[in-house]
Amino acid sequence: MLTVYSPGANKKFLACLDSIPLSEASHANSLNYSTSVSLCPLKSSSSNTILHNPSSFKRCTQLNTPCVLNRSSFRRCLCRSDSSPPPSDDEYRSSRNIAISLFRRYRNFVDRGGGDNLKDFISAGVNAYALGCTDEGLRKELIDMKEAGFEIEVMQSYGGSTGLKSKIISGEIEECILWLSIIFITILCTPQPTVVRWSSTPPVSDEIRLQWKGFCALIANAYYVRGMAWLPVKTLQLEQMAVVGRAEEPSVVASRMRIVFSTLEVVSPQWPKV
Repeated sequence: MLTVYSPGANKKFLACLDSIPLSEASHANSLNYSTSVSLCPLKSSSSNTILHNPSSFKRCTQLNTPCVLNRSSFRRCLCRSDSSPPPSDDEYRSSRNIAISLFRRYRNFVDRGGGDNLKDFISAGVNAYALGCTDEGLRKELIDMKEAGFEIEVMQSYGGSTGLKSKIISGEIEECILWLSIIFITILCTPQPTVVRWSSTPPVSDEIRLQWKGFCALIANAYYVRGMAWLPVKTLQLEQMAVVGRAEEPSVVASRMRIVFSTLEVVSPQWPKV
């Protein structure tokens, strides 16, 4: 099944996140998804709507509250890119495991590049959003591991294996969590509902939301309303200047834009794959 939003769905797009309560996604009852990007789908026999079963997992908004998965088959239902292997059962059992999974995928993309590796990270971020995680909670997990001298194993390359481990660096934590925050805010920019979040806790802090909502909304508007897959970097730099008084380097802005567009392609595909 390929889900393509109708023009009517585009009209429902809200360019300003002020009108979208941060907890609204947690009350959604249904989800339109492609079959390659689904999170525990229960397909109704009478329609193409894909539903979520809230009993499949527990929230992980609290650092001390583990995300215990009730079914071992849950890993086969998690959102993942087409080229990535199914996540292991342990990757989503606790907020710490989720933080490790995200950080490994972040490093994998930074070290190796590639659109598939980026979408692998984004898919893990979408799952973290759905499970009720927050950017601050996952940041704290990574900081705690860094202070404890925890080493994270490098992801295995396709067809090979590695036992290499490396320590966590503060700068990596901040950039990884910023990417995650951008993914969360992008999800909030999509026509409701796209991803069901089983928590009423806001996924990002008010400060980060205010800083990035306009940036993500501009890109989402171009994606849904005008069918664009790219925006002029200068336009986004002007948005940054208006919000925070300074703009990032063009290459950095372009990388942020790529995260937003790739997230939209994962959670709300608009065109058939070629």
